[in-house]
Amino acid sequence: MPFKWLHTLLLFSLFAMNAQAAKIDFWDEQKRGTNFFNSQPTEQNYKAASDAGIEWVRVTFSKWNSQEKDFLAGNLDNYQQLVQEDLDTLKQALGWARKYGLKVVIAPLGLPGGRWTQNNGGKPDPRIWQDKKWWDQSAQYWQDIARALKGFDNIVAYNLINEPIPEMSTGMGEHGDLARYDIWYKKYQGTSHDLPAFYNQVIKAIRTVDTETPIMVDSGWYAQPTAFVYWPKLEDNKVLYAFHMYEPFNYTNRSNSLRIKSGKEAYEYPGTVPYAGLPIHWDKEQLEAYLSPMFDWARENVISTNRLVASEYGVYRQNPGAADFLEDLTELFNTRQLHWAFYSFREDEWDGYDYELGSKPLNWKYWQAVEAGESPERPYNDRNPIWQVLSDAIEAPRG
Repeated sequence: MPFKWLHTLLLFSLFAMNAQAAKIDFWDEQKRGTNFFNSQPTEQNYKAASDAGIEWVRVTFSKWNSQEKDFLAGNLDNYQQLVQEDLDTLKQALGWARKYGLKVVIAPLGLPGGRWTQNNGGKPDPRIWQDKKWWDQSAQYWQDIARALKGFDNIVAYNLINEPIPEMSTGMGEHGDLARYDIWYKKYQGTSHDLPAFYNQVIKAIRTVDTETPIMVDSGWYAQPTAFVYWPKLEDNKVLYAFHMYEPFNYTNRSNSLRIKSGKEAYEYPGTVPYAGLPIHWDKEQLEAYLSPMFDWARENVISTNRLVASEYGVYRQNPGAADFLEDLTELFNTRQLHWAFYSFREDEWDGYDYELGSKPLNWKYWQAVEAGESPERPYNDRNPIWQVLSDAIEAPRG
């Protein structure tokens, strides 16, 4: 009887270990997802994403309502402990994702000493990169999150911080030649600006309570793909290296569409768009060239493609050539077998990247209803050219 009991216990333990280990296995094959940046979590969005064939969602909670200053953290100026009411709200959303078969990446937009710009009066908050005391609070914060959520088998990564900016206010330009990164890192390695060192510290704290959930890390300068080039490979063996792709930004952002109203010609894709002070012709070949330093870095550090993630990419939907841009970029990701998550899915505060609406603006009746305090339904059309690009990419064969 004791032997039989021990054998059963051993089998149960091995099963539990394998179930946990499967979290990193999820990323062995390319995965296609989206971003949830809503101000309010709703079950309907999880169902709609699942119905669209989306496999994983990058969920941020930093815009959700809380009784405290900062959702879940309470106060990012002085973190003490998780806010239980907020944690319950987050767990409810994770339950919805599980119900509809969606995997989740948790992605706070801010950490102690580094509040998200939009939650900080429109000003960047780089304190976390100026004093390592914020590293300690951030490590504690993430350790508490991991302890509270490790029971959710559908969480397939913790994305430690969104679009970090350790280079800000150090004299290094956001765009330019790659050599500037090596020069910069030689000066700031080991200081509070050392992003890989910060990640290693936070990961170690998480691993004391959760040894299996993969860790997703954004590169520097707002998660630019080229900002990986100075990095050493991180110490943990379950790391996903994530980047955001909105270049050329002069084309992809909303202000491009507004150029027409000011009497200027809008940039188009494909076409010539300035980048780093130079006129560059952007097309699929140029997109590949722009990403190539990241691929070279990964190869040199023996990081496989299935550990690279385009965790945000997109274009303001009314910009000329938006469908072509998304098609070229997503095809590139699929050809390379990179994981990806377009930005965004049915964001409730802004429609600029809500691709199911196509390229036309919402009419005045919609906004009139919003101003009246109503919640009108958006006129989604899943056959418009922009959404069709993403829908086809989601369903495209792998390999």
